Amino acid sequence: MNSVTSPASTAEPPGRWRQLVADWSSDQRAFQVSWGKAMMWIFLLSDTFIFSCFLTGYMTVRIASTIPWPNPSLVFGLKIGGAEVPLLLIAIMTFVLISSSGTMAMAVNFAYRRERVKAALLMFVTAAFGVCFVSMQVFEWSKLILQEGVRPWGNPMGAPQFGSTFFMITGFHGLHVSAGVIYLITVAVRLLKGRYDSPGGTGGNYQIVEIAGLYWHFVDLVWVFIFALFYLW
Repeated sequence: MNSVTSPASTAEPPGRWRQLVADWSSDQRAFQVSWGKAMMWIFLLSDTFIFSCFLTGYMTVRIASTIPWPNPSLVFGLKIGGAEVPLLLIAIMTFVLISSSGTMAMAVNFAYRRERVKAALLMFVTAAFGVCFVSMQVFEWSKLILQEGVRPWGNPMGAPQFGSTFFMITGFHGLHVSAGVIYLITVAVRLLKGRYDSPGGTGGNYQIVEIAGLYWHFVDLVWVFIFALFYLW
């Protein structure tokens, strides 16, 4: 006996990709990741490509240079008590930025514990570390330009490409740190004002603190590569 099957019964359930498209088209979460966090990861991935191109170009220029490259220990040294201390300022800058990752991680921890005041205060501390880092970078630039005579098109200490690559890469990173400071302060102020709390005092969505932390940790990680390739090589 042949059974008659209705069209509705023969329709296949939507597959995995159909469900994914349906979630995206209806503004639902995909892969159990919020849109804010997903967009930050995409932004950081694109930024990784940019920094990778900059650092690869720097290494290519340095290897191909026929003129000796300036010695970083001499270029970035500071005189303390009449003695030249190599890479002292850079070591302090690196310590400050790495320490800021610790305070940012603590801020994320307090945010998920719904202690928004402590989380905001730690974000302010992280932003203060960022301001210190940028201030020391401004001092470093001023010293190289005014005292050492380094320019983007040349310098008296060796290969002329040194100035262009140094100012481009450290300046681009410093711009990221400055933007991160503004970002952290904005989120911290909104956190203190309760802008991320749910109505009725039932808690809140503080994931924005983690998203800001992803950006800040990325900036710190990039500096590790810049420190290794520019100051230690």
